[in-house]
Amino acid sequence: MKILILCTGNTCRSQMAEGFLKAMDPSLDVCSAGTEPGKKIHPVAVAVMKEKGIDLSQNKPKPVEKFLNTAFDYVITVCDGARESCPVFTGSVKHRLHIGFDDPAEATGTPAEIKAVFVRVRDEIASAFGKFYRENVKN
Repeated sequence: MKILILCTGNTCRSQMAEGFLKAMDPSLDVCSAGTEPGKKIHPVAVAVMKEKGIDLSQNKPKPVEKFLNTAFDYVITVCDGARESCPVFTGSVKHRLHIGFDDPAEATGTPAEIKAVFVRVRDEIASAFGKFYRENVKN
């Protein structure tokens, strides 16, 4: 099964979702991309995923254009910006889903307060993609 997780920057949410799905089932072909990819994965996203035993330190943001001719079983947007600007794929896409989350990169405050937002969003992603996996993939 081939899954693309799409976000605007591909620096936090889509990378975390990709990490969780790969950890749940290494046989899945999971990629993530951004409609406007950033320069690097957010360091707090890397840190909070490491707490769950998932290493994102070698991941890099990728442009969605890299995948436009690829066939996917699922294209899943995780932010409203990506959902609104989701490009037309010339490869076949069997299912399009939107599972939205707040952008932890927009968190402000002390380092502890910012980390708390990343942890909350990470845990929401883990829960939502666990449910997606159980209901759509595992069957």
